[in-house]
Amino acid sequence: MKKKLLSAVMVCALGFVGCGDDDDKDPTPQTPTLNSSANILAFLEGKTLLMEGANIPSHPNGFSEDVDYGASSQCYQSVTMSVAGGNFKVDSIPGTITNNVCDHDAPKNPLSFTSNTVLIENVAADGSCFDVTFSFPGGLVQEGRGGFAADQKTLKLELFFKNQGTGIRCANGAVGTSSSVTLNGQPFTGNAVQTYVIR
Repeated sequence: MKKKLLSAVMVCALGFVGCGDDDDKDPTPQTPTLNSSANILAFLEGKTLLMEGANIPSHPNGFSEDVDYGASSQCYQSVTMSVAGGNFKVDSIPGTITNNVCDHDAPKNPLSFTSNTVLIENVAADGSCFDVTFSFPGGLVQEGRGGFAADQKTLKLELFFKNQGTGIRCANGAVGTSSSVTLNGQPFTGNAVQTYVIR
């Protein structure tokens, strides 16, 4: 009997499995703290962000998707952003504007460009709002505010071209507070909130 008991103790000591309580359960993953520019960029590093379908606003960058502005038209089938080294590679597939209506299902040639710099400031403690400025080659600058959903699975960006919008920062209200925005001196009544699913 003594021998059997000793054998059982040795099995438990050597195996650490199946003896007593199992305290070795998988730890719950920590939710990232998105309270600074560094933490936000670290969280997004290596991820892909996709905007398509109903997540495309009626007024990307403040301009109606149904108006043909030539190369600056804002009609899209999808926009994908890949984050690497703190910069954003933007791959967009424009849609086609026909009879003053954006047809998302009629794609044009894809466009691709990568940011030179990304400036994130005034970050809320939970990442629900932060000011952001994207600078791209050729002098293109987008500025506005962004914020993560509580589950950190989506990112909303409300962006406008440089020096065209006012009331576009977190100090003026949460993302999507269009009543705070004026665009080229006029009250903005459209929806410029781009919603990206984080993968």
